[in-house]
Amino acid sequence: MRPRELHLCLNTFPLGTHPAAWRRQDNDPVANGPTSLARYEEITRSAERGLLDAIFFADALTVGNNASFEPCWFLEPTVLIAALAQASERIGFVASYSTTYAEPYNVARLFASLDHVTGGRVGWNVVTSYDERAARNFGDEELPDKALRYRRADEFVGIVKGLWDSWDDGALVGDKEAGLLIDYGRVHPIDHVGEFFEVAGPLQVPRSPQGQPLIVQAGGSPAGRDIAARHANAIFSAAMDVDAAIAYRDDIHARARRFGRHPEDIAVLPGLTVLVGSTDEEAQRIRRELDDLVEIPDMEIERFAGFVGVDPGQLSLDEPVPAGLVPEVSVKGTPQGFRDAIQSVLADPAITLRQVLAKGFAHRVIVGGPEAVADDIERWFRAGAADGFNLMADSYPDGLDRFVDHVIPLLQERGIYRRSYDSTLLNERFAG
Repeated sequence: MRPRELHLCLNTFPLGTHPAAWRRQDNDPVANGPTSLARYEEITRSAERGLLDAIFFADALTVGNNASFEPCWFLEPTVLIAALAQASERIGFVASYSTTYAEPYNVARLFASLDHVTGGRVGWNVVTSYDERAARNFGDEELPDKALRYRRADEFVGIVKGLWDSWDDGALVGDKEAGLLIDYGRVHPIDHVGEFFEVAGPLQVPRSPQGQPLIVQAGGSPAGRDIAARHANAIFSAAMDVDAAIAYRDDIHARARRFGRHPEDIAVLPGLTVLVGSTDEEAQRIRRELDDLVEIPDMEIERFAGFVGVDPGQLSLDEPVPAGLVPEVSVKGTPQGFRDAIQSVLADPAITLRQVLAKGFAHRVIVGGPEAVADDIERWFRAGAADGFNLMADSYPDGLDRFVDHVIPLLQERGIYRRSYDSTLLNERFAG
């Protein structure tokens, strides 16, 4: 087994995760914004320069509902990945794709095709959709019950993996003398009959460079954790507290063992927003300048209230969130992993809403100089709270560039981060 190594992916947004990033004077959010291939290429080059494992594309099947806030997801991610693969050489790409509003055969074919196009650098982030508005874009009044969505997802992923394996290595022969292009003795149907699907197979795409493209999941609920532990190579988690993060990772490992897997084959990557300056003081100045562009208090109270499903009138910025106000069980529209992360912060009865928001109520936020950011990342990694992180930056490309230029070298000096890509295949970087 090779030494444990820090994984870093980029959960990319075209302009940045800070709600004011798109309003900076040096940004043109129309010509060089969420639909600009040039902007994504710029981000990709920076991430590859930092030797990141992959660029992660979240997605939604509905338009955003806050006109003043970016990020939102406009471009279909697999189309974007096909273009970005031509502007890069080694970095991987992970696209979110819903199992609720797709079919296994189409998804298996799409990602196998992308794996060929990218030379083995693609991954699938398995999601089940949680926004009720998406249902109405597919002829449903509401999303299917959560338990049903997860049973469907589990079966769905198993079918996709079976289709990816329906071509043996070497089935595409290309023997000119024998006149044999394909050895159909090495191409197999899967003949799946299950609760939700009947799929005969085989896939029409020959076995791809990775064979099995990387599978990513964001399991928060018990059912989601089971799917992640059974199928995923990497898990995008939400964690605000080291102890809670350790408990989550331990739980995933225990579930993986029950499914006959090695826990080391699964990388747990909490989301982490980084705002890096050359010093702690400069980082705080950058944040203040961004905050000054928007009405942060009112906007953030409204976002927090909507996210957790409470009346914003019940919240005060400089008072603790009333005990018991935020339900522990996830409501529709909020993933359970995010709800659990918020609850871990609210466990401190004295913490004010302003302090909660400063920490990051969906994913943790670090604001500081290179040493402070590197110290935090190393502490979580060595404590077993994370195998790496799914990074977000306050703004792009400069926020990412500051991380790559100043934090990456520190992580390399500490012996926990690569100095070069050791494999062209994305799934090999995540092998235990």
